[in-house]
Amino acid sequence: MTELPIRASGLTKTFGGRHGDPVLALVDLDLAVEAGEVFGFLGPNGAGKTTAIRTFLNFLRPTRGQAEIFGLAAQHDSVAIRRHVGYVPGEFEMYPKLTGAEVLRYFANLRGGVDEQYVAELADRLDADLGKAMRDYSTGNRQKICLIQAFMNRPDLLILDEPSTGLDPLMQKELQSMIAEVRDEGRTVFLSSHSLSEVQHVADRVGILRAGRLIEVARVAELMHMAVRQLEFDFAESVPDQAFAQIAHVQRVEASGSVTRVWFDGPISDLLRVALAHDVLDVKSHEADLEEIFLTYYREPGDPADTSGVDGVEAPIGADQS
Repeated sequence: MTELPIRASGLTKTFGGRHGDPVLALVDLDLAVEAGEVFGFLGPNGAGKTTAIRTFLNFLRPTRGQAEIFGLAAQHDSVAIRRHVGYVPGEFEMYPKLTGAEVLRYFANLRGGVDEQYVAELADRLDADLGKAMRDYSTGNRQKICLIQAFMNRPDLLILDEPSTGLDPLMQKELQSMIAEVRDEGRTVFLSSHSLSEVQHVADRVGILRAGRLIEVARVAELMHMAVRQLEFDFAESVPDQAFAQIAHVQRVEASGSVTRVWFDGPISDLLRVALAHDVLDVKSHEADLEEIFLTYYREPGDPADTSGVDGVEAPIGADQS
Protein backbone atom coordinates (compact mmCIF):
# COMPACT_ATOMS: atom_id res chain seq x y z
CA MET A 1 0.00 0.00 0.00
CA THR A 2 1.32 3.45 -0.89
CA GLU A 3 -0.30 5.56 1.86
CA LEU A 4 1.28 5.95 5.29
CA PRO A 5 0.13 3.29 7.76
CA ILE A 6 -0.65 5.95 10.37
CA ARG A 7 -0.92 9.70 10.04
CA ALA A 8 -2.23 12.03 12.74
CA SER A 9 -2.68 15.77 12.34
CA GLY A 10 -3.46 18.01 15.30
CA LEU A 11 -5.13 15.09 17.05
CA THR A 12 -6.58 16.25 20.38
CA LYS A 13 -8.85 14.53 22.87
CA THR A 14 -10.47 16.20 25.87
CA PHE A 15 -12.49 14.39 28.53
CA GLY A 16 -15.04 15.90 30.90
CA GLY A 17 -15.74 19.58 31.28
CA ARG A 18 -19.40 19.58 32.37
CA HIS A 19 -18.84 19.74 36.11
CA GLY A 20 -15.23 20.79 36.27
CA ASP A 21 -12.19 21.63 34.24
CA PRO A 22 -11.75 19.44 31.13
CA VAL A 23 -8.88 16.97 31.11
CA LEU A 24 -6.57 17.05 28.10
CA ALA A 25 -5.63 13.45 27.35
CA LEU A 26 -4.06 14.10 23.93
CA VAL A 27 -2.81 17.44 22.65
CA ASP A 28 -2.13 18.38 19.01
CA LEU A 29 -0.58 15.03 18.06
CA ASP A 30 1.21 15.21 14.70
CA LEU A 31 2.62 11.83 13.74
CA ALA A 32 3.62 9.90 10.61
CA VAL A 33 4.44 6.20 10.87
CA GLU A 34 6.34 4.84 7.86
CA ALA A 35 5.59 1.59 6.04
CA GLY A 36 7.77 -1.35 7.05
CA GLU A 37 8.97 0.03 10.38
CA VAL A 38 8.44 -0.83 14.02
CA PHE A 39 7.41 2.41 15.70
CA GLY A 40 7.66 2.46 19.49
CA PHE A 41 5.16 4.69 21.30
CA LEU A 42 6.59 5.42 24.74
CA GLY A 43 5.19 6.94 27.88
CA PRO A 44 4.35 5.97 31.46
CA ASN A 45 0.82 5.06 32.49
CA GLY A 46 -1.41 8.07 32.01
CA ALA A 47 0.61 9.68 29.24
CA GLY A 48 -2.11 9.27 26.59
CA LYS A 49 -0.87 6.30 24.59
CA THR A 50 -4.09 4.28 24.73
CA THR A 51 -6.20 7.37 24.04
CA ALA A 52 -4.20 7.94 20.85
CA ILE A 53 -4.64 4.33 19.73
CA ARG A 54 -8.37 4.31 20.42
CA THR A 55 -8.69 7.49 18.43
CA PHE A 56 -6.73 6.00 15.51
CA LEU A 57 -9.23 3.12 15.45
CA ASN A 58 -12.34 5.29 15.98
CA PHE A 59 -13.15 3.80 19.37
CA LEU A 60 -12.91 7.40 20.57
CA ARG A 61 -13.84 10.50 18.60
CA PRO A 62 -11.25 13.28 18.71
CA THR A 63 -12.12 16.68 20.08
CA ARG A 64 -10.32 18.10 17.08
CA GLY A 65 -7.79 17.01 14.48
CA GLN A 66 -7.83 13.85 12.41
CA ALA A 67 -6.23 10.44 12.03
CA GLU A 68 -5.74 8.31 8.91
CA ILE A 69 -4.84 4.64 8.47
CA PHE A 70 -3.45 3.93 4.99
CA GLY A 71 -5.08 7.16 3.81
CA LEU A 72 -8.49 6.14 5.17
CA ALA A 73 -10.14 8.57 7.58
CA ALA A 74 -10.51 7.01 11.02
CA GLN A 75 -13.93 8.55 11.64
CA HIS A 76 -15.47 7.69 8.28
CA ASP A 77 -13.72 4.55 7.05
CA SER A 78 -13.32 2.53 10.23
CA VAL A 79 -14.83 -0.65 8.74
CA ALA A 80 -12.45 -0.57 5.76
CA ILE A 81 -9.56 0.15 8.13
CA ARG A 82 -10.28 -3.05 10.10
CA ARG A 83 -9.38 -5.13 7.03
CA HIS A 84 -5.80 -3.92 7.22
CA VAL A 85 -5.19 -3.85 10.98
CA GLY A 86 -4.41 -6.42 13.65
CA TYR A 87 -5.01 -5.01 17.12
CA VAL A 88 -3.94 -6.00 20.62
CA PRO A 89 -5.85 -3.84 23.12
CA GLY A 90 -4.48 -2.95 26.52
CA GLU A 91 -7.20 -5.12 28.08
CA PHE A 92 -8.55 -8.13 26.20
CA GLU A 93 -11.96 -9.42 27.25
CA MET A 94 -13.95 -12.14 25.48
CA TYR A 95 -16.91 -14.39 26.20
CA PRO A 96 -15.75 -16.31 29.27
CA LYS A 97 -17.28 -19.66 28.28
CA LEU A 98 -15.64 -19.77 24.84
CA THR A 99 -12.40 -21.71 24.49
CA GLY A 100 -9.30 -20.15 23.01
CA ALA A 101 -9.92 -22.06 19.76
CA GLU A 102 -13.51 -20.81 19.60
CA VAL A 103 -12.42 -17.21 20.14
CA LEU A 104 -9.91 -17.50 17.31
CA ARG A 105 -12.51 -19.13 15.05
CA TYR A 106 -14.89 -16.26 15.84
CA PHE A 107 -12.32 -13.65 14.78
CA ALA A 108 -11.33 -15.71 11.73
CA ASN A 109 -14.95 -15.76 10.57
CA LEU A 110 -15.20 -11.99 11.00
CA ARG A 111 -12.23 -11.66 8.68
CA GLY A 112 -13.54 -14.06 6.07
CA GLY A 113 -11.26 -16.91 7.10
CA VAL A 114 -7.57 -17.27 7.89
CA ASP A 115 -4.82 -19.83 7.31
CA GLU A 116 -5.48 -22.45 10.01
CA GLN A 117 -1.98 -23.85 9.67
CA TYR A 118 -0.56 -20.41 10.46
CA VAL A 119 -2.86 -20.15 13.51
CA ALA A 120 -1.51 -23.51 14.73
CA GLU A 121 2.05 -22.29 14.14
CA LEU A 122 1.43 -19.15 16.19
CA ALA A 123 -0.14 -21.19 18.99
CA ASP A 124 2.87 -23.49 19.02
CA ARG A 125 5.35 -20.60 19.10
CA LEU A 126 3.53 -18.98 22.02
CA ASP A 127 2.92 -22.30 23.77
CA ALA A 128 -0.80 -21.49 23.87
CA ASP A 129 -3.34 -24.07 25.02
CA LEU A 130 -6.42 -23.40 22.87
CA GLY A 131 -8.65 -25.92 24.63
CA LYS A 132 -9.40 -23.99 27.81
CA ALA A 133 -12.32 -21.64 28.41
CA MET A 134 -11.33 -17.97 28.50
CA ARG A 135 -12.39 -17.68 32.15
CA ASP A 136 -9.84 -20.33 33.08
CA TYR A 137 -6.84 -18.61 31.49
CA SER A 138 -4.24 -16.71 33.46
CA THR A 139 -3.49 -13.16 32.34
CA GLY A 140 -0.49 -14.32 30.33
CA ASN A 141 -2.35 -17.17 28.59
CA ARG A 142 -5.26 -14.88 27.75
CA GLN A 143 -2.73 -12.47 26.26
CA LYS A 144 -1.41 -15.25 24.02
CA ILE A 145 -4.90 -15.73 22.51
CA CYS A 146 -5.11 -11.98 21.95
CA LEU A 147 -1.74 -11.97 20.18
CA ILE A 148 -2.71 -14.89 17.93
CA GLN A 149 -5.92 -13.16 16.82
CA ALA A 150 -3.95 -10.01 15.95
CA PHE A 151 -1.23 -11.76 13.96
CA MET A 152 -3.20 -14.58 12.31
CA ASN A 153 -4.53 -12.73 9.26
CA ARG A 154 -1.10 -11.24 8.47
CA PRO A 155 -2.34 -7.63 8.59
CA ASP A 156 -0.56 -4.75 6.87
CA LEU A 157 -0.47 -2.90 10.21
CA LEU A 158 -0.23 -4.31 13.72
CA ILE A 159 -1.23 -1.97 16.54
CA LEU A 160 -0.01 -3.46 19.80
CA ASP A 161 -0.95 -1.82 23.10
CA GLU A 162 1.27 -3.25 25.87
CA PRO A 163 1.47 -6.62 24.07
CA SER A 164 3.81 -8.36 26.52
CA THR A 165 1.45 -8.02 29.49
CA GLY A 166 1.59 -11.19 31.55
CA LEU A 167 4.09 -12.97 29.32
CA ASP A 168 7.13 -14.66 30.83
CA PRO A 169 10.59 -13.64 29.56
CA LEU A 170 10.78 -16.57 27.11
CA MET A 171 7.46 -15.62 25.51
CA GLN A 172 8.45 -11.95 25.46
CA LYS A 173 11.51 -12.91 23.43
CA GLU A 174 9.33 -14.96 21.06
CA LEU A 175 7.00 -12.00 20.62
CA GLN A 176 9.97 -9.81 19.75
CA SER A 177 10.95 -12.34 17.06
CA MET A 178 7.40 -12.29 15.67
CA ILE A 179 7.44 -8.48 15.52
CA ALA A 180 10.80 -8.49 13.73
CA GLU A 181 9.46 -10.96 11.17
CA VAL A 182 6.50 -8.71 10.43
CA ARG A 183 8.89 -5.83 9.75
CA ASP A 184 11.12 -8.03 7.59
CA GLU A 185 8.08 -8.83 5.44
CA GLY A 186 7.57 -5.10 4.82
CA ARG A 187 4.61 -4.75 7.13
CA THR A 188 4.29 -2.18 9.91
CA VAL A 189 4.09 -2.41 13.70
CA PHE A 190 2.93 0.35 16.04
CA LEU A 191 4.09 -0.74 19.50
CA SER A 192 2.80 1.15 22.52
CA SER A 193 4.62 0.26 25.70
CA HIS A 194 6.18 1.45 28.92
CA SER A 195 8.54 -1.55 28.77
CA LEU A 196 11.60 0.24 27.50
CA SER A 197 13.71 -2.89 27.04
CA GLU A 198 11.00 -4.33 24.80
CA VAL A 199 10.93 -1.24 22.59
CA GLN A 200 14.71 -0.90 22.53
CA HIS A 201 15.10 -4.43 21.15
CA VAL A 202 12.61 -4.17 18.28
CA ALA A 203 11.82 -0.55 17.37
CA ASP A 204 13.32 1.42 14.49
CA ARG A 205 11.94 4.75 15.69
CA VAL A 206 10.27 5.89 18.88
CA GLY A 207 7.90 8.66 19.84
CA ILE A 208 7.93 9.86 23.45
CA LEU A 209 4.65 11.08 24.90
CA ARG A 210 4.48 13.31 27.94
CA ALA A 211 1.21 14.63 29.38
CA GLY A 212 -0.54 13.92 26.10
CA ARG A 213 2.04 15.76 24.00
CA LEU A 214 4.52 14.19 21.61
CA ILE A 215 7.82 15.64 22.77
CA GLU A 216 10.30 13.63 20.68
CA VAL A 217 10.43 11.40 17.62
CA ALA A 218 13.77 9.84 16.72
CA ARG A 219 15.46 6.67 15.61
CA VAL A 220 16.53 4.48 18.50
CA ALA A 221 20.14 4.62 17.31
CA GLU A 222 20.03 8.44 17.34
CA LEU A 223 18.70 8.53 20.88
CA MET A 224 21.37 6.11 22.02
CA HIS A 225 24.06 8.25 20.37
CA MET A 226 22.78 11.38 22.15
CA ALA A 227 22.73 9.67 25.55
CA VAL A 228 25.24 10.38 28.26
CA ARG A 229 27.69 7.48 28.37
CA GLN A 230 30.38 6.65 30.92
CA LEU A 231 33.96 5.49 30.51
CA GLU A 232 35.96 4.25 33.47
CA PHE A 233 39.75 4.39 33.06
CA ASP A 234 42.19 2.54 35.30
CA PHE A 235 45.53 4.32 34.97
CA ALA A 236 48.96 3.20 36.16
CA GLU A 237 48.98 6.32 38.34
CA SER A 238 46.46 9.00 39.28
CA VAL A 239 45.47 11.49 36.57
CA PRO A 240 43.99 14.87 37.61
CA ASP A 241 40.36 15.29 36.55
CA GLN A 242 41.24 18.65 35.01
CA ALA A 243 42.86 16.72 32.16
CA PHE A 244 39.37 15.75 30.96
CA ALA A 245 37.17 18.55 32.22
CA GLN A 246 37.75 20.90 29.30
CA ILE A 247 37.09 18.36 26.55
CA ALA A 248 34.03 19.08 24.42
CA HIS A 249 30.96 16.96 25.30
CA VAL A 250 32.37 15.90 28.67
CA GLN A 251 29.60 16.37 31.25
CA ARG A 252 31.26 15.20 34.43
CA VAL A 253 34.57 13.79 35.72
CA GLU A 254 35.30 11.86 38.92
CA ALA A 255 38.83 10.82 39.88
CA SER A 256 39.59 8.47 42.76
CA GLY A 257 43.16 7.28 43.05
CA SER A 258 44.16 5.74 39.75
CA VAL A 259 40.54 5.37 38.54
CA THR A 260 38.87 8.15 36.56
CA ARG A 261 35.23 8.09 35.46
CA VAL A 262 34.13 10.36 32.64
CA TRP A 263 30.54 11.04 31.54
CA PHE A 264 30.15 12.37 27.98
CA ASP A 265 27.48 12.76 25.30
CA GLY A 266 29.33 13.12 22.03
CA PRO A 267 32.24 11.82 19.93
CA ILE A 268 34.79 9.79 21.83
CA SER A 269 37.95 10.66 19.84
CA ASP A 270 39.15 13.69 21.88
CA LEU A 271 38.46 11.87 25.13
CA LEU A 272 40.52 8.86 24.07
CA ARG A 273 43.34 11.07 22.83
CA VAL A 274 43.74 12.62 26.28
CA ALA A 275 43.41 9.27 28.06
CA LEU A 276 46.02 7.57 25.86
CA ALA A 277 48.53 10.27 26.69
CA HIS A 278 48.74 8.42 30.03
CA ASP A 279 49.45 4.79 30.87
CA VAL A 280 46.01 3.10 30.63
CA LEU A 281 45.79 -0.32 32.32
CA ASP A 282 42.10 -0.94 31.68
CA VAL A 283 38.99 0.77 30.39
CA LYS A 284 35.32 -0.06 30.92
CA SER A 285 32.36 1.32 28.99
CA HIS A 286 28.93 1.80 30.53
CA GLU A 287 26.38 2.45 27.79
CA ALA A 288 23.17 4.24 28.59
CA ASP A 289 20.00 2.32 27.79
CA LEU A 290 16.69 3.62 26.48
CA GLU A 291 15.29 3.82 30.01
CA GLU A 292 17.90 6.35 31.07
CA ILE A 293 17.30 8.40 27.93
CA PHE A 294 13.54 8.24 28.42
CA LEU A 295 13.77 9.52 31.97
CA THR A 296 15.62 12.64 30.85
CA TYR A 297 12.40 13.72 29.10
CA TYR A 298 10.43 13.35 32.34
CA ARG A 299 12.93 14.75 34.79
CA GLU A 300 12.17 18.24 36.00
CA PRO A 301 14.99 20.82 36.17
CA GLY A 302 17.05 20.19 39.27
CA ASP A 303 15.88 16.62 39.76
CA PRO A 304 18.61 14.05 40.50
CA ALA A 305 19.59 11.69 37.70
CA ASP A 306 17.59 8.75 39.02
CA THR A 307 17.32 5.86 36.56
CA SER A 308 15.59 3.40 38.83
CA GLY A 309 12.61 2.96 36.52
CA VAL A 310 9.68 4.70 34.88
CA ASP A 311 6.69 3.28 36.69
CA GLY A 312 7.07 5.82 39.46
CA VAL A 313 6.93 8.76 37.04
CA GLU A 314 3.68 10.64 37.46
CA ALA A 315 1.96 12.04 34.41
CA PRO A 316 -0.35 15.02 34.93
CA ILE A 317 -3.17 13.34 33.06
CA GLY A 318 -5.85 11.34 34.80
CA ALA A 319 -8.14 10.39 31.94
CA ASP A 320 -5.98 7.70 30.36
CA GLN A 321 -4.19 5.09 32.42
CA SER A 322 -1.82 4.03 29.66
